[in-house]
Order: sequence, then structure tokens, then C-alpha cells
Amino acid sequence: MRQARNRRGQRGLFLTLEGPEGSGKSTQMLLLSAALRKAGHSVVSTREPGGTKMAEAIRDTLLSATSNEPITPHTEALLVLAARSQHVAHLIRPALARGAIVLCDRFADSTFAYQGFGRRLPLSWLENANRAATGGLMPHRTLLLDVPASIGLARRRSARGNQNRLDRESTAFHRRVRQGFLTLASRAPRRIKVVNANRPVEAVRAEIEALVLGWLRTRGCQTHAR
Repeated sequence: MRQARNRRGQRGLFLTLEGPEGSGKSTQMLLLSAALRKAGHSVVSTREPGGTKMAEAIRDTLLSATSNEPITPHTEALLVLAARSQHVAHLIRPALARGAIVLCDRFADSTFAYQGFGRRLPLSWLENANRAATGGLMPHRTLLLDVPASIGLARRRSARGNQNRLDRESTAFHRRVRQGFLTLASRAPRRIKVVNANRPVEAVRAEIEALVLGWLRTRGCQTHAR
């Protein structure tokens, strides 16, 4: 597979899936990963916060913290960025250097949407801190799975398992997050493609697969047998 190099010499392609809670990102990433592998691409699937042993430990702290010692918005942001720094250094950049397609469930746009629009931290501060944590790494393309906050939360709350700390935030918070994502998409329309996720899984899968495979063809990343 012929890969495009960027100015830092990376050979791979970095694709992220973003969206509010209950948008179906994790399901769609599994489906997209399978489609790309079937088409002959080398794929690394990962998530944020997380992706490495240390980053996963930070994730556990972020999502399971109790009200005994509430996490402040700045602490939350800095923990996310610490996890991202480890993730980029130890997983994402090495995979890109090998020429893989890296699929990531959440990345910087989630920080801007959740900690910026949701927690109301200054976007300029978050952007500078994120740049320091990642060395300026940003995705080549981002799929924003959009769903109204009320529907996404209903999906999450009807799912099995315990709800995490963010799931328990107010509907108003999640509405700000969703609007934040849409604002980010409007500011970067070439990189971020909004996908209506308030549809059956198969309809969303078909649109995402067509978008990504079509984009890879335009970049000269032809499919091939292993």
C-alpha cells in the first residue's frame, strides 16, 4: 500500500472517530477496521483516553472517580493530555512510521468538545496544551458521528454495565459537547466529515465505509491482497 508522507516523515494515515456519548463510535470503528483489513490495509485500532498501559490507567481514574474528591476541569484536561502524550509516543507515531492506518476512537477534538465547550475551559489553552502533548500531531481525516444528546444518552443509559462519570453529567453538559463538535466541524470542513448517526447501524456503516475507502483511493492507497 502506497502511503503519503507528511512533513514529519510519517508514512501511515491517521483517522479518528468522534462524537457525543451514544453515537456508536466503538461499533462503527470495529466495522470500519474489518472493512479496511478485508481491503488489504494494515490497521491499528486504538482509543482515547487509553491505548497504552499507562494511558489506560489514567482512563480508569478519569472515568471512575467518585464525588469524594471531584476532578476539577483543569485536572481532567491535564490527565487526558498526559494519557495522549503516552499514547502518541508509544503507539500512534510508531504505527504511522510503519505505514499503518491508525483508527482512533476519540482524539483531540474530544478534548476541545468536552473540556472546552462542555467544561468551558479556554480553547486556546487546550489547543496549546494539546500541541505540546502531541508534538502537533492531528488526524488526516475525522468522522464525526452526530446524534442528539437526548438520544445518545438514552442509548448509553439503556446499555448494560455501569455508567461512567461522564455518562452521569447533565443533559445540558452533553448538549454543549455536541454543539462543540459541530462547531469544530464547521471550522475544519475538509478534515471533519459529519455523519448522521441517528440511523440504523448498517446505514451508518455503509456511509462511513464509502467515505473512507473513497478517500484512500484519492490518496493513492490502493487495496491489495495480503
